[in-house]
Amino acid sequence: MHPTQEALPRSETHLSRSHMRAEVISGLTRRPKVIPSKYFYDERGSRLFDAITELDEYYPTRTEQAIMEANVAEMVARIGPKSLLVEYGSGSSRKTRILLDHLPDLAAYVPIDISREHLLRTAADLSAAYPGLNVLPVCADYTSGFALPEVEGPIERVVVYFPGSTIGNFEPGEARAFLEHVAEVAGRGGALLIGVDLQKDPAIIEAAYNDKKGVTAAFNKNILAHINRELDAGFDLDRFGHLAFYDAEHGRIEMRLVSLSDQCVRIGSTRIPFREHEPVLTEYSYKYSLEGFAALAAAAEFEVVKVWTDPERLFSVQYLEVR
Repeated sequence: MHPTQEALPRSETHLSRSHMRAEVISGLTRRPKVIPSKYFYDERGSRLFDAITELDEYYPTRTEQAIMEANVAEMVARIGPKSLLVEYGSGSSRKTRILLDHLPDLAAYVPIDISREHLLRTAADLSAAYPGLNVLPVCADYTSGFALPEVEGPIERVVVYFPGSTIGNFEPGEARAFLEHVAEVAGRGGALLIGVDLQKDPAIIEAAYNDKKGVTAAFNKNILAHINRELDAGFDLDRFGHLAFYDAEHGRIEMRLVSLSDQCVRIGSTRIPFREHEPVLTEYSYKYSLEGFAALAAAAEFEVVKVWTDPERLFSVQYLEVR
């Protein structure tokens, strides 16, 4: 059995409080205000997102999982033996288990996640469930530079796994830059297995981000609780509301927090004023056509080799190779 790297030596990238403070204050002093969506994912945020994936309205997770279960044999044949499987934003690695059940001869599995506690717990669970698997967790912001851990033995290729339609959280220019970064990590002969949410009836999309139980609203507000804890801030969560709507012109969901009153919020020694009804952007989620995503991939030196979709074409899982 290969133990998980509890200490995360060398491969760990810390998100320092000073870096977080600079990003948050910079975003909140812009017009319009913005908070980087990566700060959703403290431990509670990760748990809330796992709860979102179980909601009736939230189609992406169950649809992606069904696509993977129906096509896993072809997916793992393309990944191949002795590959290094690197997952960006691994979370609970639930969908990853579909692959791991059919990949007994991986060189190693490298889950990368921003939430340290959630990451280590998941890595330990996977090591117990797959005794022959070398699990090497990396606590990092995967949009920044990080080092892959050293792996004993030969590696045939690097395959990055990026499920869950997270690519939609990047604006188009950022998405291209991110895919270029992934291509560098995968290297020549490498590949990317990615979930891509597709354009569809806006009513289906909007319902997924405005669930009746209010879990998505709690997830959205938790970004403020995370900032309070890490940055000695004074956000009153009850003075902000959740808003999510589909922007048809840009083909994206926009998720925002809205100030319910005129107020001034302290972040350490900094004071940030908010007007009543003033929005704070917390997330975009772009929805792609198959042709549009293929063009984006090509601009980043990837070729779309295979696309799997569900019968209603709500979602896709795509296999890309570095050109």
